Amino acid sequence: MLKDPYNRTVSNLRISLTSRCNLRCIYCHAEGEVLPKEQMSAEDIAELMRVGVQFGVKSIKFTGGEPLLRRDLVDIIRSVPPGVESSLTTNGTLLAAKAAELKEAGLARVNVSLDTLRPERYRAITGKDCLADVLAGIDAAIEVGLTPVKLNMVLLDGINEDELDDFMAFVRGKKDLILQVIELMEFNECKFHGDVDSVERDLNDRATQVVTRRMHHRKKYCLDGAEIEVVRPLHNTEFCAFCNRLRVTSDGKLKPCLLRSDNLIDTAGKHGKELEDAFREAVSRRKPFFV
Repeated sequence: MLKDPYNRTVSNLRISLTSRCNLRCIYCHAEGEVLPKEQMSAEDIAELMRVGVQFGVKSIKFTGGEPLLRRDLVDIIRSVPPGVESSLTTNGTLLAAKAAELKEAGLARVNVSLDTLRPERYRAITGKDCLADVLAGIDAAIEVGLTPVKLNMVLLDGINEDELDDFMAFVRGKKDLILQVIELMEFNECKFHGDVDSVERDLNDRATQVVTRRMHHRKKYCLDGAEIEVVRPLHNTEFCAFCNRLRVTSDGKLKPCLLRSDNLIDTAGKHGKELEDAFREAVSRRKPFFV
């Protein structure tokens, strides 16, 4: 297993499969990429995964852009090494038609980005009128067992803060649905930073159980049959101290930190020992962004 200079073990590989997306969300950070990008081949992705697993990676998350735009997505999922959990983050608009095939290929679960349950707000946030498609995708994912489905709700000041109770009602009593309330990242000059402090205090006061997860040391609140996780990446030393991820950009660069783009390692044309050395170098460059 690879450990960085801060004694953090890398056990999760987060692979951006494409920089393309069919939505234009007002806050999108595009996994820290500068668009556009040439995407990796399925063969290169498979080799990256094999090397990652060789170094102790135990779980792989596929992201984008929108990964469902890749026609070879099912083949990529089938190439995940045995014994490794794979999951996928999607906007959900194309999920309903693909959920069963993704499950059959070996995908374990999905995260679905959903910032509002109101059609007019969805259109304002994403630029498209696709809320019904997303809800159908969530239902399909649950039906085929891509669970638990985690709903990624980015908290947006003046836009969706008043929907938190609606989201909790949406997941309440559904063991296969978990709500993730996510702090807005500082990309694209988006200034709609919601009051995550206030939300977390309220959840803490109301929760019947609070669990601290190993992933980024973040809290999960259980209340009234609903599970809510709060993801706080900004100015959060614990988020960084417990980070176990190494990212891969859609054009094949190893990215040690989401919030930095000045320390990437290019894997293009690298195979075998060269690729292994690239992994070692990328992990050696990992440094907490917030200390």
